[in-house]
Amino acid sequence: MKVVSNPFRNGSKLADSVPYPSVETGRLGQHRSFCPDFVETPLADASALAPVAKLWVKDERTRMGLGSFKALGAAYVIACQANDIAATPDGNTLNGRTYVTASAGNHGMSMAAGARVFGANAVVYIAETVPESFADRLRAQNAQVVRAGTDYAASMDAASQASQKNGWTLLSDSSWEGYTELPHLLMEGYLQMAVEAAAQCPEAPTQIILQAGVGGMAGAVAAYAREVWGNSPQIIVVEPSSAPALQASIEAGRCVFADGPDSIMGRLDCKEPSLIALNGLARDADLFLTMDDAEVAAQLQVMAEAGLETSASGGAGIAAVLDDAIRTKLSIGPNDKVLCMLTEQPA
Repeated sequence: MKVVSNPFRNGSKLADSVPYPSVETGRLGQHRSFCPDFVETPLADASALAPVAKLWVKDERTRMGLGSFKALGAAYVIACQANDIAATPDGNTLNGRTYVTASAGNHGMSMAAGARVFGANAVVYIAETVPESFADRLRAQNAQVVRAGTDYAASMDAASQASQKNGWTLLSDSSWEGYTELPHLLMEGYLQMAVEAAAQCPEAPTQIILQAGVGGMAGAVAAYAREVWGNSPQIIVVEPSSAPALQASIEAGRCVFADGPDSIMGRLDCKEPSLIALNGLARDADLFLTMDDAEVAAQLQVMAEAGLETSASGGAGIAAVLDDAIRTKLSIGPNDKVLCMLTEQPA
């Protein structure tokens, strides 16, 4: 466990040429063209789990039938592009277009599902370490699955090369210098969960805890939380100790690569942050927390017994609240009202 206070809060960007996350919500209804049965995900009251006044959990496990909040991202980009082309887009609107990405599963599922609905092709590169069960889920969405490399960075490089070679649209959930337009729109799609959570919370939270890989979800939700609740909630970003890409970048005052061993928090195990997310979180987050695998693993059964079964990635933020030592380190007390995100179904 390590906690770093953010010296850049309300300050300048860390990546000057890269935008802040979007807080525009006007196009969020375009998700409905992708999923006619679109429904809000619930906000669970899990106050019995921790000695705090309230513990609210935004439960994304059923999001659009795809199992995680990432259903809101790549599919949103594709839905927006289909709506830009046709007044009433259908299953032929994007015929002939191919989207390509790298993924550990959930982002690829979103892209594949969106492509399928609007008639596009989807090619998803996955590392050799990604379980075959995820590959099967991608194929069920009509995606072509290609294994490349031993880690996410290698599969992302392969996807980027394929996009250039074949003229395909690279749709990453991260951003870097020269590649910001699509991930900026993708993060805008994540605002849906923030909009719902803000409406569902009966009162303003005192803390919002957001787990992060490259930081897309955390950056989007934090930006919207500041729009709704201002400076009052303390926003805490959680990463694996072996992949503190955001925390290390905040300490360095610039984007850095944070290398380390593999983590059980596989979909948070990202060694380089999204620059859009880094800009947003440098402005909006108060604390950056890293957690060891054992600290998260110790709380998974507790969550499951409370009806909040998830993966280590999906429950890292909740685990921080349940851990007595971490809760003390974060100065979260019995009068606090904490909002967490349960981001995915069990692996």
